[in-house]
Parts: sequence; C-alpha cells; structure tokens
Amino acid sequence: MIMTTPPLAIVVKGWPRLSETFIAQELVALEEAGLSFDLWSLRHPTDKKTHPLHDRLEARVRYLPEYLHEEPRRVHEAMGAVTALSGFDAAAEIYARDLERDDTANRRRRWGQACVLAHEAEGSLEALYAHFLHTPSSVARYAAILRGVPWSFSAHAKDIWTSPDWELEEKLNGATYGAAFGATCTRFGAEHLQGLADTPERVDLVYHGLDLARFPAPPDRPLRSLDAPLRMMSVGRMVEKKGFDTLIDALALLPATLNWHWTHIGGGELDAVMRARAQAAGVADRITWRGACDQPDVIEAMRTADLFVLPSRIAADGDRDGLPNVLMEAASQLLPILSTPVSAIPEFITTGTHGLLAIDSADAFADAMQQIASDPTLGPRLAQAAHTRLHADFTMAPGIAHLAKRLRGILKTV
Repeated sequence: MIMTTPPLAIVVKGWPRLSETFIAQELVALEEAGLSFDLWSLRHPTDKKTHPLHDRLEARVRYLPEYLHEEPRRVHEAMGAVTALSGFDAAAEIYARDLERDDTANRRRRWGQACVLAHEAEGSLEALYAHFLHTPSSVARYAAILRGVPWSFSAHAKDIWTSPDWELEEKLNGATYGAAFGATCTRFGAEHLQGLADTPERVDLVYHGLDLARFPAPPDRPLRSLDAPLRMMSVGRMVEKKGFDTLIDALALLPATLNWHWTHIGGGELDAVMRARAQAAGVADRITWRGACDQPDVIEAMRTADLFVLPSRIAADGDRDGLPNVLMEAASQLLPILSTPVSAIPEFITTGTHGLLAIDSADAFADAMQQIASDPTLGPRLAQAAHTRLHADFTMAPGIAHLAKRLRGILKTV
C-alpha cells in the first residue's frame, strides 16, 4: 500500500521518550486539531516503558540514521541526491559556515540526517517543525533550506541555555534562513529568545499546559495528623540540574523525631551516585527508588503522597529546567509542591501562595519540609491555590489552538 505523505514533517530527538510527555501530549493534540504529519526521529527509542499517550499517536514515525556510519548506503544515496535540489548551494554554504565554528561529529551528523530527511520526504513536503532548538532544529533547518520550504521550532530549556548565541541568532534571523516562527514554553525563555531575534514577533510564548481530561479528579485528602509519616516524592531524571544531591542532604538534616519517607521516580546517569549518597548520609532505609515509571503509575503515586519535591538548579554547563510539567501534574492531584525559584518555575508557583520555593541549599529544603510537616493545614492550602491556578491559566487547549494556527500559516495546504 502506498502511503500518502503529509505536508508537515515534525522532527524530534527520539520517539518515544518517557521524559518528554509534554511532546507526546502536544503531538496527539495537534492530530486531534486536524493537522497531519510524519514524525522524524533522530534517535531510536531506549526507554523500556511508554506512556499511554504514545499509543494514541497515529502519525507515521520515520527514524533517521542515528549514527551515519550505521547506514552508509542510505546516507551516501541521500547526500548525492540532494545536490540536485534547488536549495543545495545555500544549505551547503550555511553548513560549511557552521562547521567552521563547530567542527564536531554531532554537527556532521546533523547534516547527514538533514540530507536523508530532505531526500526521503517526497515532493509533498511543505514545512518542518522541530522540538528543541539545538540538534533537531539544525536538522530541520538544513533540510528546509535544501527543499526550499519554511521551518519552525518549539524551544524548551537545555536547548536554549546550552546553545551558543551565534547559532541561536542565526536560527532566529530571517536573513539567515531562520525559523518562520518559534514557540517556547516559558516567559523566561521567550524573553531571552526574543532579545536575540531580528523581530521579537518571531518567538511566541506557548505554555504546554495540561490536558486535564487525561487526569483523574484529585483524591479526597484528609488533614494529616502530626504523628503520621510525611510521605514525600519526586519525579525526575538523576542528572545534575534536578538537584537531588541537595534533597538527599536535606533529608539527612531532618530531626530524628520526624517520621518521613521519600519516593523517587526516574532513571538517569547519576542513579548509582545518588543511592550511594543516601547510604552515606544514613537515610537510605527511608527511601524507595522506583526507577522509570509510566504516567499512570506517577499519578497514582502522587495521589498517596503528602508533598512533591523538585529541587531544580542551574547545572554547570547552563542546563536547567523550564517549567516542568510534573509540577502541574502534582497540582492536578492537590499535592503540595516544594521546588526552587529557578527559570520559569515562579511563573506557576508563587512561594507561600501556590507552593514553597527554596534556594538550592540543604538547610533551606530541610526547613521547608519541616514547615509542611509541622502545619497540617499549610500543604492543603498551597495545593488548593496551585490547583486553581492550573485550571485558570495552564490548561493545554489555548496553546494547542495557537500552535495549530501558526503551523497552518506556513503550510500551503491545510
């Protein structure tokens, strides 16, 4: 059976990925809004589990060569074929200029993947849209120039703060084959990108928000008695920017009289390091490490916890969270939130109103946890305010409607 190729190609780092539920949510919603697209993934899946959302996507998923040497025939055929495309000279010139400033295997891989995409995307391709402004947008940009079509992006966090300004500026400048438009999920990130763009209107603030229809109504939460255990939980990869070392050190500072337990959900490269830290701090027997979980398991855990803790920080290389969707998921279940005033988290959580925001300090986190433990009314009051804010300002539908309109605006056929 010959498949009809849709006019829009969407480029992602990998599909499916447990840590990027927000992308899956958006793609499913765009399909439901009537947009048809092929999904082009730069990497093959590595997660053993998937979310139910992933199964709802109907788009054809097409995998580019993850490493060029693994599919030499496919890559060489594409690189030869794209020389006949009208945009080849311009794309090759831009790639050569980029390579002078960033002569890396990753840069060469971006070009090879773009050639494959441009060659295999058939003649019906009208526009590209990439999730993340670093590698996926480079592939989309090169492919778009090769094919002579517009491209666009959605930026998030690491891609903004760890990319060099010269590359961001060129991707945001129409004179250098920049994006037709870009969206980003925080005001903090939008203002930064708008300051680098040739026209600020090129970048829109589009909060991800939550599709609340996917989440159960919050559970009844009776006030916790002072002698009951304080059940805390966190969801996040074990990487530097998540700050779990600070949290483990804070747990070690809690008074011996406080009955508490912490559950962590997520994998990550620092998993063994954090477990060893907890053992050395003498708190390992009060911690449950659940590893990677799908979203239904995460929500179920939230429904039985007393406090959600996310100690986000700015990593040494500049990487940081934007506005983690998991905070909004916690709010959907009336779970009180303790986090940090990093990046765009204060756009959702005003400390003392919708949750508590502490500095990246073990003492500060220990103090905040004790505040929640010692006042059974504080957590529910903060959680109710965050739940109200979520429903008022952070639902998914407005952002999807805006993004769908923007994407239709760069397509010839809608």
